[in-house]
Amino acid sequence: MDPWQPSSWRDRPALQLPAYPDAQSLAAAERRLAALPSLIFPGEISQLRQRLAAVGRGEAFLLQGGDCAESFDELGEQPVESTFRVILQMAVVLTYAAACPVVKVGRIAGQFAKPRSSDTETAGGITLPSYRGDIVNGSEFSAAARQPDPARLLTAYSHSAATLNLLRALAQGGFADLHEVHRWTADFVRSSPQGERFEELADRITQSLAFMQACGFDAARAPQLHAVEFYTSHEALHLHYEQALTRLDAREQRWYGGSAHLLWLGERTRAVEGAHVEYLRGVRNPVGVKLGPTARPDDVLRLLEILDPLQEPGRIVLIARMGSDKVAQALPPLLRAVRDAGRAPVWCCDPMHGNTVTSSNGYKTRDFERILQEVRGFFAAHAQEGTYPGGLHFEMTGQDVTECRGGAQAVSDATLGERYRSACDPRLNGSQSLELAFLIADVLKAARRAPR
Repeated sequence: MDPWQPSSWRDRPALQLPAYPDAQSLAAAERRLAALPSLIFPGEISQLRQRLAAVGRGEAFLLQGGDCAESFDELGEQPVESTFRVILQMAVVLTYAAACPVVKVGRIAGQFAKPRSSDTETAGGITLPSYRGDIVNGSEFSAAARQPDPARLLTAYSHSAATLNLLRALAQGGFADLHEVHRWTADFVRSSPQGERFEELADRITQSLAFMQACGFDAARAPQLHAVEFYTSHEALHLHYEQALTRLDAREQRWYGGSAHLLWLGERTRAVEGAHVEYLRGVRNPVGVKLGPTARPDDVLRLLEILDPLQEPGRIVLIARMGSDKVAQALPPLLRAVRDAGRAPVWCCDPMHGNTVTSSNGYKTRDFERILQEVRGFFAAHAQEGTYPGGLHFEMTGQDVTECRGGAQAVSDATLGERYRSACDPRLNGSQSLELAFLIADVLKAARRAPR
């Protein structure tokens, strides 16, 4: 392949990038970002690749979740802590069910850019640039808010740095201690059926810890019980931002993306000749690739050749987002082609993006049952092809929102508007996320018990 530099993407067709009216201001913001410290460091990336390699071998499970699009207005301890807490709960449920480690990755501390189907939107006879996430412009429908602003790149960096600081403290500072498992449940979840079920699981964990202590195992000194590894991810959509935070590892003389541990290609940006694929082929980070129902086996194999020519373990996460009505037909040919090519990427299920609909009262929403149906179809396809269903990728928040219909809370069209807060796509709330974890745990248990 051609030699690679962080700026190589600029010679390729670049989709989904904003049109900045002031090129000089954009260049100044990029220079400022390039002079700031990296948010992520090479050792963390290498560690995540080791963990994902275990997933690819069928020895662990990937849990990746978080916001559709983070908001500058929601930066604070409570939103970050609530999302972290629910991911911890889900991971405990899945670990207990699958009897294997769960790799925890958040869509957080950088998920500020969103792809759009159109460059503009029209309301009341007025046409303005589409909202592309807080890293680009504001969601308010006004000419001033929708103007792409390079200063937002620096704000995104600052918010990501603050969020990462809090996440590292939560992961390593005692919040994630298994001895505190009873304290992880949010108040609005606690009295729900899934909250009660989690409390029962927490009781069993507490009893197990007491048993180990009684047997002479020094649980107080075991680091695995007091802290967790937690990684960040986002779609590598805004290439000006990604390039500015690309750093050279002096020890290995390899480039890495300094904005997140894992970066992914979206369904709209995975063209093999495109700028986004060109950028991601050159960085050391694990790379995710979203695959919708139109993905063809040849496309996937070509992407693997470009992004992972050396077939390195832990490098690639293929994220299937087919839709509940298409997964049974669309996924098996991809699994078969990748398997027959001798590849062993991590296969992950995104049951959210293929199941988005509009409610009778105009809200963008997703049905809990269709989400679960796609997860089941994902596991069934892997069972059919003899491959490993390695993970789950979903949009969620730990807050008590009403954006997805169904679940034990029975959110309906009539109640969607009560606490609908997403500026883009609908998210599972904390209760629905935990409910999904228990349902997937049952699927994992069945898969673990099935004869191989």
